[in-house]
Amino acid sequence: MHDLLLRNVRPMAGQSCDILIRHGKIAGLGSYRPEDGMAVEDGNGAIVVPGLIDAHTHLDKTTWGMPWHVNDRPAVLRGRIDFERENRQEIGIDAHRQSMRHAIGLAANGASHIRSHVDIDTRHGLSLVEGVWKTRDALKDIIDIEIVAFPQSGVMGMPGTVELLDEALAQGCEVLGGIDPCGIDRDPKGQLDILFALAVRHGVPIDIHLHEAADLGAFTMELIFERIRANGMEGKVAISHAFALGMNDYVRVGKLIEEIARLDVAILTTGAPSVNVPSIMRLKEAGVRVGGGCDGIRDTWGPWGQPDMLDRAKVIGMKNGLRTDQELAHVLHVVSKGGADVMRIDGYGLDVGCNADFTLLTGETLAHAVVDTAPRPLVVKNGRVIARQGKAIVEMP
Repeated sequence: MHDLLLRNVRPMAGQSCDILIRHGKIAGLGSYRPEDGMAVEDGNGAIVVPGLIDAHTHLDKTTWGMPWHVNDRPAVLRGRIDFERENRQEIGIDAHRQSMRHAIGLAANGASHIRSHVDIDTRHGLSLVEGVWKTRDALKDIIDIEIVAFPQSGVMGMPGTVELLDEALAQGCEVLGGIDPCGIDRDPKGQLDILFALAVRHGVPIDIHLHEAADLGAFTMELIFERIRANGMEGKVAISHAFALGMNDYVRVGKLIEEIARLDVAILTTGAPSVNVPSIMRLKEAGVRVGGGCDGIRDTWGPWGQPDMLDRAKVIGMKNGLRTDQELAHVLHVVSKGGADVMRIDGYGLDVGCNADFTLLTGETLAHAVVDTAPRPLVVKNGRVIARQGKAIVEMP
């Protein structure tokens, strides 16, 4: 924990002030003189916002910094999953090295927290999780990483996966993942019953990838709702992607959103350009917690993406057709406070007493900052400067 006086910044694009930090916490906002021996930084009138939050990503998958991966396969979900599982070692995707590269990039671009789904399957056991655990320890002073035990290849169709998930949670994975109970496992009751039983046993929340669209996705959501009520897990379940909420049936989507709000289910979006996605403004109106994530970046699935939540904010905003300043400010909320709300991060914000985790942004207004996506002038974690102009104090391996 560190002491720092950050001068001449504009919290949330408001009036200019200084931020006084003691022992890694915000001690005051106003006008201050530096104390003896205290580090001082000049913000030069930049906007300051709380740390950006990548609440849905895959640190173990990226090929960032590796030779270009030639992708010549059809864009079929099951095929992508199987290819990656069977070929990642031959390709040379080392979970620790690659997660370091991804996480350092996110930190350099202003992120303070990450929720990463990490693959668990019977081919790799817990080795990928162990690689990301190693990264979490190595980067604990510059970014916080929460790990989701993620059965990407399925639960029911791969015997032995349940036992691996159980062990991963016992060893410290904070969240239990799931994926397409119908589309991947073809046994929604079986998968969901197992996932909820594991989550209750270990006292962890659930975050389920739901690519299933339209009526199929709506059906799966209703099964998830049933189990939330039966297990008393209101406020402890997130649905990632939730493509069914983008279907062209306004009334049915409205009823799903009403139940999502009633059960306090969080929604995580990446603004996926190739499919229908949930409307973040409609979810906002319903009071639903919504976070954002950069998902997989430059991996065996596809070449797109950056380790940068402002870049992802632009994708989400464009996919949602947002243009007004108020709407763009909400996109920034989704990739910051929204993600913190989904992850239940304590001490998040710019109030006195909050953790001194924040980033400076260029631009005149919040909307301008979202579309500008210039390098972050300064990134602070626990009161310590950990990046300047898009370059972290930690070198990428």
